[in-house]
Amino acid sequence: MSSHFQKYTDSTLSSHDQVARALGTDIIAGIYPPGSKIPAEAEILERFGISRTVLREVLKTLTAKGLIVSKTRVGTKVLDQSNWNMFDSDVLSWKVAHGFDAEFRRELAEIRLAIEPEAAALCADRATPEQIAALRESIEEMGESSLSRIAFAEADLRFHQRIGDASGNMMMRAISAIIETALVASFTMSSPVDEKAEHKKSVRLHRAIVDAIEAGDAAAAREAMRKTIGHGKQRISRAEKRKET
Repeated sequence: MSSHFQKYTDSTLSSHDQVARALGTDIIAGIYPPGSKIPAEAEILERFGISRTVLREVLKTLTAKGLIVSKTRVGTKVLDQSNWNMFDSDVLSWKVAHGFDAEFRRELAEIRLAIEPEAAALCADRATPEQIAALRESIEEMGESSLSRIAFAEADLRFHQRIGDASGNMMMRAISAIIETALVASFTMSSPVDEKAEHKKSVRLHRAIVDAIEAGDAAAAREAMRKTIGHGKQRISRAEKRKET
């Protein structure tokens, strides 16, 4: 498993990371709802067997991510989710650990549709021959018939990260945590490699993005990216319907 997806399942974390993840996941899961206080220092120290120094660093981390706020004579309270930094890779991974709901998957798709088509359009104007070759390399990886779900997802992630790179916009590249989370959500429900026809269609749609970029056609690149993201949404919708029946 590559490092990109490892953070969602990794058990080899430091004490700081383990405690931050445990408390962060509890907050996101609603075990400590907005406005409530997290457990007292003594309780946390006993639960995790950590030092006060580690706990202080954990609380600083959770504060920086917008999950909690500490006030003198009040204690440490959980903030409303409107304060949470949902662009933070840790917060997203803790959300993944808690599980996906339909609303969260919808929000992920909406932010991708708002940003990635424009990134693809920028690529049509800015991508170098070397970057286009790298995109085609990702397409070849995705097209291998023997790929597992994880291997396909990793190749898919590399493709979209390379789109961000080739856009020439650092902020486009910075949303890779959002894309990664969306792909994890998607492949948890359904993967193109589960069905031969879906696999071929997914590869074809991604190839169309690169073809448009190489042709310097920004409008076509934008539309091809929309279709690719839309294909993923349709696949998830079908998976949800099968689950309901």
